[in-house]
Amino acid sequence: MLFELFPFTISIRVTSIAGWSLWCLGLYVALFPVADWLMVQLMRWFNFAERSLYQSQKEFDETRAVRESVNGLYASLASITPFLILGAICNYGVEFHLGNSWAISAGMIACGICALCELGRRRGQLS
Repeated sequence: MLFELFPFTISIRVTSIAGWSLWCLGLYVALFPVADWLMVQLMRWFNFAERSLYQSQKEFDETRAVRESVNGLYASLASITPFLILGAICNYGVEFHLGNSWAISAGMIACGICALCELGRRRGQLS
């Protein structure tokens, strides 16, 4: 049915999706303070934007806890998007320079190195 809708074929390689995801995870872990800041800003913006949908303050206050929880979920999901885009760029850079066989391996290496860096950063904050 999908092929009848579009006159062209869409080909997405599974290895590309795996590479994007690994690079996204590595960048998200490495840049966690940026991701956390982005999530807080998105949650603030979602809460502010949703306030305009309510007529009365009473109705707004009654559903505040539920709305803020849902907006937190949306902000968390939306904060992944820039890292997914950066991950796709990194994956294509590795594929272009090193070849297809290195794309997933480099993503796994990046995840491991970024996780170690994040652990060191957190340990440094505790000291």
